[in-house]
Amino acid sequence: MFVKKKKINLLEQAISELNKIMQEGNFVELSYLLGNKKEMFIRNFFAGISRGVGIGIGVTIITAILVIILQKIVTLNIPIIGEYIADIVEIVQRSR
Repeated sequence: MFVKKKKINLLEQAISELNKIMQEGNFVELSYLLGNKKEMFIRNFFAGISRGVGIGIGVTIITAILVIILQKIVTLNIPIIGEYIADIVEIVQRSR
């Protein structure tokens, strides 16, 4: 009898631990998504659009900061570097 209760107790602990692991890994939501192709497509579509917009905004901001820094370097009149940077800034401003 004692051995049977001990085995049941170990089994309950194992099931409890497995349940906890599945909840932490969002296993139920994952299995739901795998079953529903339309929802998975919609979610991935909007995630892709969000990433694209974020990358576009980020590149624009970083490029603007670099152009501003390059313009500041040109005003310092460093002989060799200033000429190259002035050409780069001029090309960027012409393309706007």
